[in-house]
Amino acid sequence: MRKTHVISVLALVAAAAGLTAAPAQAAADIHWGPVQSKAGHSGYAKADVWITDFTRETFVVRGKLYDRDRHAGHCAQVRARFHYAGGGYGWSRPRTTCAPKASFRLSSDGAIKRVDVRVCLYDKATRKTFTCHADAIKPSIIANWPQ
Repeated sequence: MRKTHVISVLALVAAAAGLTAAPAQAAADIHWGPVQSKAGHSGYAKADVWITDFTRETFVVRGKLYDRDRHAGHCAQVRARFHYAGGGYGWSRPRTTCAPKASFRLSSDGAIKRVDVRVCLYDKATRKTFTCHADAIKPSIIANWPQ
């Protein structure tokens, strides 16, 4: 039996059994835009934020994090608080960078109804955040955006 014939037969059997892989429809991520910490005495932290659709089971906040503070001991930090559809909330692990630019990805543990994206400056010596700013992102806000 020829190799191509065997592959064709296997493809027909898989199709009949419903095992064929349907093309994945990746919903386009939504560009929320920049979230910037309050200005400190010499700089700020900024995140360019992209989010997934609120209907997904696992919600993802991703983007680039920028450290715009001139002090060597100050870094940029981003964190998300996920408000779950079933009630309660949970914080993601913080992502910190002292580099001018770094990628980040934060994800929920289930379906959510709101996310708060918080960007801060981080002091390495004291291990504390300061000059923070948070954007509350809700489906109702995105629904009112022009298409």
